[in-house]
Amino acid sequence: MSEVDVALHHKVQQVSNLVVRLSEQVGSVSGQVSAVQADQQETRTELQQLRDEFLAFVKTAQLTANVQRAEIRVGVIQDQVDHEFGHYKTVRRTAVGMLQAFDLGLVSEDNVRMVGDQLMLQTPRYWLAPALVALASWSADDRSLCERAVEEAFRRSPDRTSLFFALVLRRQNRQEAAVRWLRHYLLAQDPAALGREFAVILESIAQGAFGLAGRELLNSTLARWRERLMDSEEAQTKQITRWREEVDSLAQPSAAAEFPRLVQICPQWQQLDGVLSRARAHQVVLDKYRAILDQEFQPSERLEDAVDDILDRLVSEYDGEELPLRRDLAFNHAVIDHGGDLDAARHAADADSASYEETLDYLTVQTTAALNPAAIGTSPATQRLSVAACQEWFLQAHAGFTRDYRAAMPQDVQAHFGTAYTVTAQTFHLPPWTGSFRQPLPDLERSLNAHWDQHMQPFIASYAYPWAKKVTPLALVLVGILVLVGAASIPVALVIAAVVGGVWGLVLRNGAQAAARHQENARRILEQAKLESLHQLRAASAELTDWNEKFRAADGVEPHCRELIKSLVTATRGGSPFEGRTVAKEGTAS
Repeated sequence: MSEVDVALHHKVQQVSNLVVRLSEQVGSVSGQVSAVQADQQETRTELQQLRDEFLAFVKTAQLTANVQRAEIRVGVIQDQVDHEFGHYKTVRRTAVGMLQAFDLGLVSEDNVRMVGDQLMLQTPRYWLAPALVALASWSADDRSLCERAVEEAFRRSPDRTSLFFALVLRRQNRQEAAVRWLRHYLLAQDPAALGREFAVILESIAQGAFGLAGRELLNSTLARWRERLMDSEEAQTKQITRWREEVDSLAQPSAAAEFPRLVQICPQWQQLDGVLSRARAHQVVLDKYRAILDQEFQPSERLEDAVDDILDRLVSEYDGEELPLRRDLAFNHAVIDHGGDLDAARHAADADSASYEETLDYLTVQTTAALNPAAIGTSPATQRLSVAACQEWFLQAHAGFTRDYRAAMPQDVQAHFGTAYTVTAQTFHLPPWTGSFRQPLPDLERSLNAHWDQHMQPFIASYAYPWAKKVTPLALVLVGILVLVGAASIPVALVIAAVVGGVWGLVLRNGAQAAARHQENARRILEQAKLESLHQLRAASAELTDWNEKFRAADGVEPHCRELIKSLVTATRGGSPFEGRTVAKEGTAS
């Protein structure tokens, strides 16, 4: 072999080595690009997770700060309440105890002097203190002191003083005098702005505390008030709204766990979920108010005990001066109870707002006694009668609730697919596909399958190796070798062309094999995604059938619920469950 041949062979070997190294570097770079893309995705995920954790930390810190501020505020307000109104508790504890002492004949002139000296000095503005002085002096037959004390109590609070003496006289079985005080109390009332103590009137009706004469007076007065207030459309709308809020509050939690596929692919899921949760409220309403109506009440054997309970409610009421502090105290307690959630605390405080209102109209008192008796201190017996009194508003609210959720039923329930899939360092975007469940399921499956094939086949085809693009440079190089080197030596040119073509062909084959692997991988991933979407479609269709059955069952309770509400008109006819006892006692006394 000549020196020229040896040199050419050496050059060819160098070119071959360079081509092989270039092929290896191309493969390495391709792998590095994939790794970088994976690292970028992982970095984005970690950043999102870090952001979520930071926001959660900020929220937790804010809630903790809210709780701490509320705890401090509770201590400050409680100290203020104890300082300014602490003596009121003493008077309240004394009131019922003094009445019970009357039964045992333990009230003497010394008791009167003690009550006058202590209570009047400790609570110079509180109506109950002079009322108790009047009560004690009346028992001790001190007419002058009694009259002065009554006048002072009346000056401080005519409403509560009148009601207090009406109950005390009824307790002593002085029915005629009790009814006179009761009439005096009722005549002074504005049904559009009743004092907080009026809840005691409802309690007295439920307990049958004023006997037949008192019942007739109350029934005629309350009927006149109701007729007057019912002329106001605004007043009625207000009560219907409160009853609607009551029914709305009984809607059941989300059913997302029962229908996971519908949650994923159904654009109307929020509507479906809301409709079902509200339809399920019927059973809760039925159970709750059936329990209220069916509950049996055991009246006290002694009228004195029943009146004592009512008096206890009257004298334990917060005075008007206390209400702003009590309202603030209740809100801060709610903040603590709800873990610092101010919105939830405010909602809870609003639900008990009747507890801290100075005046309420008669219709609102009835609704509050029915929906939240604890807010105004009434018993379950009073709640039962109040629910019946609110029957008309309850029925309208329930009908509106039913009408609204039925109207919210989506006319067309659909399945929606369209998302992105990462396939060998590329992203395949499936264009949106929407199908209506009004169509038969096989038609939907065929449509979705065709949609996948239409869009994924071009994407898969894009992974095919571009032979034309890759072979053209090789042909140009070979022609160049034959022309340039062939001018000196045709055999050498053929040898070089053969070596370069062989090495380049090896690189092209490797590239084609890699492209084929990527193409097959993309096909496998997308076929699996298509199969999964078809499974989701079938599962969602089955869940929709299940949803319809559960909705029909829940909605089917509505007529029973409606009948229960209608029956409230007659369910409590005859008034108080205690009246039979009262009438019997009065008949015996006569």
